[in-house]
Order: sequence, then C-alpha cells, then structure tokens
Amino acid sequence: MKKIFVALSMVAFLAACDDSSSASAGQNDEPAVESSFSSSGKVTEPAEVTSSSSSVDSVSSSSLQGDKNFSSSSVASSSNSAGNVITYGTMADSRDGQIYKTVTIGTQTWMAENLNYAYTDVPCNYIGYTSDSTSWCYDNDPANCTKYGRLYTWAAAMDSVGTWSNNGKGCGYGSTCSPTLPVRGICPEGWHLPTKSEFETLFTAVGGQSIASIMLRSTSSWKNHGNGTDDFGFSALPTGYLSNGGYFSSSGYYAYFWSTTEDDDVKAYNVYLYYYNESAFLSSRYKDFALSVRCLRD
Repeated sequence: MKKIFVALSMVAFLAACDDSSSASAGQNDEPAVESSFSSSGKVTEPAEVTSSSSSVDSVSSSSLQGDKNFSSSSVASSSNSAGNVITYGTMADSRDGQIYKTVTIGTQTWMAENLNYAYTDVPCNYIGYTSDSTSWCYDNDPANCTKYGRLYTWAAAMDSVGTWSNNGKGCGYGSTCSPTLPVRGICPEGWHLPTKSEFETLFTAVGGQSIASIMLRSTSSWKNHGNGTDDFGFSALPTGYLSNGGYFSSSGYYAYFWSTTEDDDVKAYNVYLYYYNESAFLSSRYKDFALSVRCLRD
C-alpha cells in the first residue's frame, strides 16, 4: 500500500476539500476493511459489514478498460456460453467527450467501464494536499485513471453539491438523506448511480449473487489467477480503493462500486468483488472512502 501525503477528511459536500472547510483532519482508517498481506504476498480478505437482505442472487476510444472489443460508433450483439444474448455499444459523456463502452444485461444497460470524469469544478486543496478534482487516480498515477477510471467519495458520487441535479444534494459523510431516485450523481446525462436493489437485479441476471463475481470480473488484470469469465461483458477490473486515512489499497485483488443506498450517517452500501471468491458481496463502507463508479442508464 502507498500512503498519500496527508490524511483526507471528507464531509457531506464536495467542497469539504476546500481550505475554507471546517472538517477535522485525521479521520481514522477503517481497520475492518483494510487489506493485509501475508508473507507469501497474497492479500487476505478483510472483514466486511455485509447485507443480510440480499438473498439472490476512459478515455477517448476507451479501449484500455476491460477486455471486450467495442466500436466507438456501433452496437453489436453476441451470445455468451449460456446462450444469453448480450448487446454491446458505446456512449459519450458530453462534459469531457470521453467515450465509454456499454453493455445490456437482462433489462439493464450498464457502462462497461468505470467512470473517469474529473470533477474539476471543486478542486481539492486541504492541508497542503492538492488535487485537480475530488476524485483520484489509484496511487495518484494518471495512467491508472486511464486503466481503471477514477475513485470517488460517496459525496462526490452522489453529486452532493447539486451540480447536475438535486436528487442527491446534501448526501455525504456525517449526514443522512432521502435522495429522490434515480440519482444522477456524477454520472453523464441520461445515466444514474445504481441503487443496492439495482445491483441485486444485476446479480440475478448473471445467474445469482453466489456466482456473480466470477461472471462479472474481467478476464485479465486480477492477481493470483483471480481472473473472471466476464460472460456478460461487464468487465469489472480490480481497481482497489482509497481509504479515509489516505491509503491506496487492494489494486489487483478487489473491485468496489458505490450505490446510492445509505446505511447510516457515515456509511453507504457498495458492491465488492474479490479475486478468489465467486460470490459478489454487498457491504456497508465509510462514505469518505473513495471507490469506483459504474453508471446505469435511466
């Protein structure tokens, strides 16, 4: 793991990163979700707060995320090994012109890549740590934004300052909210941040939560022979995360995706996929962690 220069402290609004913020520094890491490495170099599975209610279950010409070949101007269909017809396509984010691959799985159309939008309207300048955006490239390496997309706090993912819509306004660390669904959040126009139940619908469409991880993981980039079958073209990459203590962790071993569903004032639900487990998991994680975002078409 690599520690960035200072601990990050995020509150309900994206502007919390500004010098004028009264947020307190030095919020502790969440020990229960911090990965650890054994002497053999393998990552050990962290303890998660899992949901008991889930029973079922880029850049221009964005070709570096995922494993499928997509045309930037066409829609194509193919059948997976189970005979399910999968429809692939692309979409453009009008804010910065980036092109993303898309895939239709069951009744849902997903971005088949992680969002890589840098929200530079609210740059981070907090106790000497500066960033062009309230989102991060893994290890602060721009090449990882190209490969994996950006990592966002829950407040950033929900667009808590209401830049594009008011549906997630005020949702962030230290407060509870009742967002109006769907929440566009930081997603492009016509797309939204998925709810916990919409992720459960995805699990059902790929054969159930018990096999969803292996079905949704990409066929490359996962460590220790952890590649998936990517039968449905979702192409989840092992992006890892940024903790609230400023640590980048678990690249190569984990994929995490925010949902709009809140657990309490400091935690929200996310999906995580782990390299050695066929199951997908819904967990409750601190809102000031930075995770990946996958957008779902309205």
